[in-house]
Amino acid sequence: MRLSVIGCGYLGAVHAAAMASIGHDVVGIDVDRRKVDALSRGEAPFFEPDLQELLTAGVESGRLKFTTDMAEAAGAKVHFIGVGTPQQKDGYAADLTYVNAAVDGLLPYLSPGDVVAGKSTVPVGTAADLAPRIEATGATLVWNPEFLREGYAVKDTIDPDRLVVGVDSGDDGHAAADILREVYHPAVAKETPFIVTDRATAELVKVAANAFLATKISFINAMAEIAEVTGADVTQLADAIGHDVRIGRRFLGAGIGFGGGCLPKDIRAFSARAEELGRGESVAFLREVDAINLRRRDRAVDLVINAFGGSVFKKNVTLLGAAFKPYSDDIRDSPALDVAIRLHGLGAWVTITDPAAIENAQRLHPQLNYVADRDEALREADAIVLVTEWDEYRRDLTPEHAATLTNGRVVIDGRNGWDAAAWRAAGWTYYGMGRP
Repeated sequence: MRLSVIGCGYLGAVHAAAMASIGHDVVGIDVDRRKVDALSRGEAPFFEPDLQELLTAGVESGRLKFTTDMAEAAGAKVHFIGVGTPQQKDGYAADLTYVNAAVDGLLPYLSPGDVVAGKSTVPVGTAADLAPRIEATGATLVWNPEFLREGYAVKDTIDPDRLVVGVDSGDDGHAAADILREVYHPAVAKETPFIVTDRATAELVKVAANAFLATKISFINAMAEIAEVTGADVTQLADAIGHDVRIGRRFLGAGIGFGGGCLPKDIRAFSARAEELGRGESVAFLREVDAINLRRRDRAVDLVINAFGGSVFKKNVTLLGAAFKPYSDDIRDSPALDVAIRLHGLGAWVTITDPAAIENAQRLHPQLNYVADRDEALREADAIVLVTEWDEYRRDLTPEHAATLTNGRVVIDGRNGWDAAAWRAAGWTYYGMGRP
């Protein structure tokens, strides 16, 4: 099938490459000429495992191309909208400028029988607003939310855990759902759950999932706050309650909290939309979820300050990580960089290392010191702070090896990723998040 993908950022570029890899002819369209030129050369403009290989194969096969010309969408059977929906500058609501621009630009090239599939994360009700313009061309609008995890985005696109398609109740909607079944034929053949809903439900599925995950993370971080004043150990607490099958252990890792381009802005946009609908009280708890998350960054900074007796002035502090999560170079709303900037502002000499995100971080915060090599970054440090759970920090760095490199023997485990007993036994002063 011939497909177009409008918007070639994290979502769109991965989606386009993945769809080409399963046999479709795909054109990716974006207004950013530099991004399009890189993608056209088969070069991934950001770090995502396995994406580079898919891009190279797709471009070389001729099944995948990229352009800035929206007219190239003409003739495609399905048009995916994958543009960003950032937080508005003057509030919590989602900015739909790029969604509306994508639809307006696409309208002249739609034909009767085409399917427009929204993938962007939008406030519930957006599809209802867009549908009249799209359906006036004879095309059908469906909402097909993405559930990608950065670092696993290629796998999650090709082999998702579920597919959700929101359609209008008429015959055109159900015919469009059948076309999406063809698009995702490898996953459908594996009996991946294919859930057909109305469009409003499909929009809510995405934001509800993100709200639940954010709530679970902030819940265990709230328990960490209680643990810190009672002497309890939040990691043991999480293990104990995680054995309950109704709760589960995943996303119960206390630390400096979540970041990135999705969870923070999505829960804020959900709160704003609920207020617009007159149901703000229904998700009022999300404001506290957000507040708890931000407080954990404060706590990490406080632990570093306390470790030095009240001042970090002229102390050498090495932060392990810059990206908001491992296996990504995404620094949007990164807790790691937030902690780094605050320590720098307090007079510390901050060195940051990261396997993938240094270039992005340096471009945004050139005032910090960046060292690509982990061991070199640790040399002469007075304290180490684990802020991103890359394997080469969490699993591969031993306290004995670290001791051969640093001046001080202080570690702040911002992700509770290390064995506290092992670090203490090696002579380190260990501070965890919600751990005695």
